[in-house]
Amino acid sequence: MGGMTSFAIVGSGWRAEFFWRLAAALDGLACVGVVSRRPRDLGVPVYPSLGECLAAAKPDFVVTAVPWGLTPSLVVELVERGVPVLAETPPAPDLDGLRALWRTVGDSRLVQVAEQYPRMPAHAARVALVRAGAIGDPTRVDVSSTHQYHAVSLIRTLLGVGRGPAEVRAVRTTAPLADPLSRAGWADPVEVKQATTTIATIEFPDGGFGVYDFTDNQWHNQLLMRRLLVRGTTGELRDQDVVRLAGDRTIVRTPIVRRQTGYDLDLDGFDTDHITFGSDVLYRNPYQGQRWNDEEIAIATLLEDTAGWVRGSGPEPYPLADGIQDHRIALAIEEAADRGTAARVAAEPWH
Repeated sequence: MGGMTSFAIVGSGWRAEFFWRLAAALDGLACVGVVSRRPRDLGVPVYPSLGECLAAAKPDFVVTAVPWGLTPSLVVELVERGVPVLAETPPAPDLDGLRALWRTVGDSRLVQVAEQYPRMPAHAARVALVRAGAIGDPTRVDVSSTHQYHAVSLIRTLLGVGRGPAEVRAVRTTAPLADPLSRAGWADPVEVKQATTTIATIEFPDGGFGVYDFTDNQWHNQLLMRRLLVRGTTGELRDQDVVRLAGDRTIVRTPIVRRQTGYDLDLDGFDTDHITFGSDVLYRNPYQGQRWNDEEIAIATLLEDTAGWVRGSGPEPYPLADGIQDHRIALAIEEAADRGTAARVAAEPWH
């Protein structure tokens, strides 16, 4: 099937705005409505209720971008109406909610989760490199970048572990840290505040070990370096650097290089071109000319992948079971830190 794929969004906040704004630049994809309790001038049709939106706009799928607590009931309502859903993360706020949601809609095959992190250019390049076997079989992943389910998604994706039991240990520590930036912009003046760091280990019984390290406001605080490590049986990837065994008595170090246009006398405009490992191209930006940042590229990719799934021309972009598992492990991290003892993720119906 060709032609246009349409979608609607429930929610009109900061997160929802990404979806309708990016869709406007994508061929073959159209945002045909936003459900908002209060009237808004958004450049796309706004409906006061989901029912009115579905009746008038007839979207091929619906994105839910609402507060955590509202997501499960909304997903259930859409599934009952037979409408495919792309649910923002996490699909439910707590363990009871995750289990109830799975019991209700797990067999529907109509729900995907809007987990964008593995689709970010740098992460997508790392995933491609690891899956190509450049460092052998992955055995450990450390993520110090983003929080909870997003970090768990990166750990599971890079390790290649499925959904199953895990054992989690965690500690929290608090220390003073300058906080110069937030989503709202620069802090004037900058204040030194108490910032909490949560460090956890995640052990997967079938092999694979994850290290989670997140500090308050790490998303926006540019004083905190992002760190990502993947250890394999024949080498290690650390951020943009790879060391590996290329043969007997031969240890090779190779950088992962992003080609960014727009610097110095490069007049093509500021954009990501591709990411390479030696002469191998790990990733090409599918949206050159849009000047999008990595988050925008990832969300646009997710939208197009969801459209392909709805049309039947592509795989599931991020199944509900995976989104549930990511948050299940994230909840275990908080539980282990709260209690000071190991938290076990036992077998669950979505495994």
